[in-house]
Amino acid sequence: MSAVTAEVVVPCFDLDAEARFFLELGFTLERLQPADDPSLAWLSRHGLRLRLERGAAVAPPTLRLAGDGPRSLTAPGGTRVEVAPPVPDLVVPPLASSFVLQRVSDADAWGVGRAGMRYRDLIPDRQGGRFIASHIAVADGPVPDAVHYHLVRFQLIFCVAGRVRVVYQDQGPPFWLEPGDCVLQAPAIRHRVLEAQGGLEVLELGCPAVHATCFDPELELPTPDLRPERDFGGQRFTRHVAREAGWAPSWRAGYEARDAGLGAASGGRVELAVLHGTGTADGWDRHDGELLFGFVLAGVVTLEREGAAPERLATHDAFVVPAGLSHALRAPDDLELLEVRVPALHAV
Repeated sequence: MSAVTAEVVVPCFDLDAEARFFLELGFTLERLQPADDPSLAWLSRHGLRLRLERGAAVAPPTLRLAGDGPRSLTAPGGTRVEVAPPVPDLVVPPLASSFVLQRVSDADAWGVGRAGMRYRDLIPDRQGGRFIASHIAVADGPVPDAVHYHLVRFQLIFCVAGRVRVVYQDQGPPFWLEPGDCVLQAPAIRHRVLEAQGGLEVLELGCPAVHATCFDPELELPTPDLRPERDFGGQRFTRHVAREAGWAPSWRAGYEARDAGLGAASGGRVELAVLHGTGTADGWDRHDGELLFGFVLAGVVTLEREGAAPERLATHDAFVVPAGLSHALRAPDDLELLEVRVPALHAV
């Protein structure tokens, strides 16, 4: 038996019966003692080590094992064993589309999240759990972050104010994201947030709303190789620098757009653009995608939609317009609007 680094103590009264129970579940007997009247036995399965101890003065634990299930079993000594299929790395819930309007002026808009960061939930109903969008404010200084990655369908970060220093796997040395810049964080790419300056505010949007964050303490960033075209789950990391981008006509009449180029990099899963009003918008629009999300970066805009009174949106207000809903954005030419679009029924 290899050196013990961690084990779960399983109390029992009949060591033989307890051992047989776990052997039938696929555990392997590693050791028992003493030979003439065994009172201790060690068994293992897939990295889990059990210490069966006759007469141990501890409460029976609950163990969860991957396997055919779900089913529940109870060992002779009282230990509860729950057997269930392994949880998939990525679960994307069905879309429950709805109209959403979130105002920055709401009294309870901000809450405190991890590491003291302030969060605004911009899609409270999460569209059935399919999407999450957060407006995040981070205090100046070093950020207590570790190398990690996310199990997602897609995820993007857009810098609203201030700036943040970040580093990504195989993408070269650390760099600063500044207002208008954004990145597509391809699935499972390792990264780390290093430092915030100037009253940092970012917008983070991803799918699904609930997803796993995994840590990789063995990897040091930056990595030695520069591999900008590396494939991460059918996507590649993309960094958009606003000051280097130009304007082009938007899909919305009366607007021009600065496209971030996320469509091709994400394999068509998500698109992001900053829209600028030209003062000539007078038509009605609709979309047929999974998501149309808007966030007012500067200026004001009036959102009109069929069957409802017009809504005036100010800086940092956000909205979601469901597919098929006719709507219009009436704005002066000083409007800047962040728009995220997710095409319809794209494969995960």
